[in-house]
Amino acid sequence: MSHFTHMKTCFRNLTYLGKALNRLNIEYKERNISSTNSDLYNTNLVIPQSNGYDIEFAWNGQVYELIVDVSFWEQPYPIESFIDKVSKQYAGEVIIGESHKMGFQPIKYQQNVDGSNTVVLERWNQNR
Repeated sequence: MSHFTHMKTCFRNLTYLGKALNRLNIEYKERNISSTNSDLYNTNLVIPQSNGYDIEFAWNGQVYELIVDVSFWEQPYPIESFIDKVSKQYAGEVIIGESHKMGFQPIKYQQNVDGSNTVVLERWNQNR
């Protein structure tokens, strides 16, 4: 019997979430979900699994929550570790993306042995 679990996350930006998954070499597909009352749609990210029980990051109106049937989890690490890895990469992508809007450029992005990430940014002073 299937039982889908909805795990709340702090992922609010689809672009940064996709970049985080790419950085982790996790293949995903985008799925457009139409709203029932309008022409609007939301885009969810789906991670296919060979058993047919895909993992999905679905927009709930506030955040992208993780929807998964835990009894059919096929990833190489537990769900908690998966969320932790995606969260760390997502945070790095947010820092890089939002800093870029303020004129900063990433010059170093490093994954450390302890599991943390180091991001070094620089910005040149345009006022001469």
